[in-house]
Amino acid sequence: MNFHTPLSGEDSARYAALVVQGTAITRHAELLEWLQGDIQLCLPHDILLAGWGNFQEGVIQHDVVSRLPGARSYAAGTDSLPFLIGKFYDCWLAAGRQPCRLDFNEFEYLLGQASLPGSFSSSLRGMRSVLIHGLHDTRAQQECVYVLMCANDIPFEPARTAIRMLMPSMDAALRQMAPLPQQRRQAALPLRGAAEDASGLSERETQIMAWVAMGKTNSEIGAILNISGFTVKNHMQRIFQKLNVFNRAQAVSKVTRVGVYG
Repeated sequence: MNFHTPLSGEDSARYAALVVQGTAITRHAELLEWLQGDIQLCLPHDILLAGWGNFQEGVIQHDVVSRLPGARSYAAGTDSLPFLIGKFYDCWLAAGRQPCRLDFNEFEYLLGQASLPGSFSSSLRGMRSVLIHGLHDTRAQQECVYVLMCANDIPFEPARTAIRMLMPSMDAALRQMAPLPQQRRQAALPLRGAAEDASGLSERETQIMAWVAMGKTNSEIGAILNISGFTVKNHMQRIFQKLNVFNRAQAVSKVTRVGVYG
């Protein structure tokens, strides 16, 4: 069977070599070395964000691959990263699940005002271009989104072809790596099922409290979970009643003591 490709023979050989290199990746350090090698010729970037899970429920795991200071998967300032990745996911859906390029200035407001030098937020503030693509994992029934961020402009036409060619290899490489301890913890959260946890909170209420603990407002939590801020407020009132507390700080303190988050 003959397969037709718009790539030149030289480009085809380059992609084939990159794909072969990707099959040997088993550690984060190897993935970083691969991404900082010849891939930079067709997909220039400073940060790779990977997010996967149930975006509709706001249950998202993430990974960060970069050489920049502070740009680590669970460094200080990454608490709101699932929310940011969710916004990128929405942009990918709006583009018809096709590769899309954006100006990061549109999203910088999500980082807040304060960012210490060398922190994750500080690293993100230096970004200019964002290239997004994703895939639907039919067997696991989850979505995966990959976000390439660059301090310079990402040339869209060659990058669009490159990310279509190389994203399956990125995805396979990330799946071959052992999960970080924080990822194991996150993965355990949805497994509580519909039954109430040790504090008497439902699965939805537990999700909301996780975002409350990160300092999110009712409107921000509503945007993350695709529900209204008013609905979040009603959930919070029930949470206060179940926990026998009077404010958000008391609720966070109580669920932390009883180990709601694992």
